[in-house]
Amino acid sequence: MMSQVVTRFAPSPTGYLHIGGARTALFSWAYARKLGGKMLLRIEDTDRERSTEAAVDAIKDGLSWLGLNWDGDAISQFGRADRHAEVAHQLVAKGLAYKCYCSPEELTQMREEARAAGKAPRYNGYWRDRDPADAPSEIAPVVRIKAPQSGEIAVNDHVQGKVVFKTENLDDFIILRSDGTPTYMHAVVVDDHDMGVTHIIRGDDHLTNAARQIIIYNAMGWAVPEMAHIPLIHGPDGAKLSKRHGALGVEAYRHMGYLPEALRNYLARLGWSHDDDEIFSTEQMVEWFSLEALNKGAARFDFVKLENINGIYIRETDPAYLFQVMVDTAAEVGRSVDHNGLVANKATVLAALPELQPRAKTVLDLIDLAQFIYAVRPLTIDAAAAAILSDDSRALLADIVPVLRELNDWAVPAIDAEMRALAEQKGLKLGKLAQPLRAALTGRTVSPGIFEVMVLIGKDASLDRLSDQTGQ
Repeated sequence: MMSQVVTRFAPSPTGYLHIGGARTALFSWAYARKLGGKMLLRIEDTDRERSTEAAVDAIKDGLSWLGLNWDGDAISQFGRADRHAEVAHQLVAKGLAYKCYCSPEELTQMREEARAAGKAPRYNGYWRDRDPADAPSEIAPVVRIKAPQSGEIAVNDHVQGKVVFKTENLDDFIILRSDGTPTYMHAVVVDDHDMGVTHIIRGDDHLTNAARQIIIYNAMGWAVPEMAHIPLIHGPDGAKLSKRHGALGVEAYRHMGYLPEALRNYLARLGWSHDDDEIFSTEQMVEWFSLEALNKGAARFDFVKLENINGIYIRETDPAYLFQVMVDTAAEVGRSVDHNGLVANKATVLAALPELQPRAKTVLDLIDLAQFIYAVRPLTIDAAAAAILSDDSRALLADIVPVLRELNDWAVPAIDAEMRALAEQKGLKLGKLAQPLRAALTGRTVSPGIFEVMVLIGKDASLDRLSDQTGQ
């Protein structure tokens, strides 16, 4: 019987939770949830100069917002330094690692000699079999693992297949620095073993690391976790996704108005697929997920597709949930006027949302579309709406105002009937009345049905806004 599946997400807290890391966390989370296992969170904070608490908080907040909840407490790799050193010294005692006393100058000379001989610049094993009694007292040693000097190391990968590395290309790498702190390569192995990790899902830039880490697993007699090395996300041009492509942290996507459900859906399709399904719930993803369905080819990030998927989710999401996201987003991005207006006009915004949702692709779109409800007079008229409000349009609005002022039944059917009658009287199509009405009442050219807008904001507000454009 297979032991409980344990995956892990192990980011370095040197910045935000980037989109590639979020996808790795999603796959690790989905696999663990599918098999009733656990996903653990390990903060790889051994780089003390670049690691910050703010970055740790950003990573946790990003995971929580995405709905990728980890099991147990987050583990600090730095806090386990004593355990890493303990294992390194065990390997020395077993004769499977050794102390190296080479000076920086000697290491530089080794690299130069290797290059001159047309070889890769690597450590030549100088202290591998020397008597420690020869050690110079002025040099604080590092600890190096004894890499096999012949044969091969195979990484049996769920995505890449069997990948074979010749051990002659792997030198005796450092596992403990001269100050007693562990290297990344060593700390990762000790932590994954001690945490009971059974499956490692990470970027394929770690594939070479896997071969080195297997050396440490074998030296300690520990079981090697199953591995899945996924291709990195590429930009639209096929190059590795970077800042120049707009590669941002999860927090930025949140502030741009993407829903976590939509981002989960989109990220799942970046390197994993289930038949031709494009839109699916998180529950469906967990049910369908498998490591074998991960793609070997790199996926390309497509903002247009993400926006389209987000639009589908916005159309199908409960208005009450969306309203709260709008309020939270407005506060987070510093749009206090919108935040206060949304909160003060909750019932009206909720009533308008079913009309607004089909017109929006992001939460910011929704906030912009809802502004007509709480906009302060005189309205700010955008360029497109200003182009509609010509002298002829304002004259037409001046004819509309008295008709609306006399209307007692302020409801969509009654307003519609009066405007149709006026349009027919003037020999115009209804749209010729609706367009300047929309521009004057919302300051924009896109809104819900303009008669619905008039009912939502009320008769007095409608007449006041029209007065601002007609002087009546």
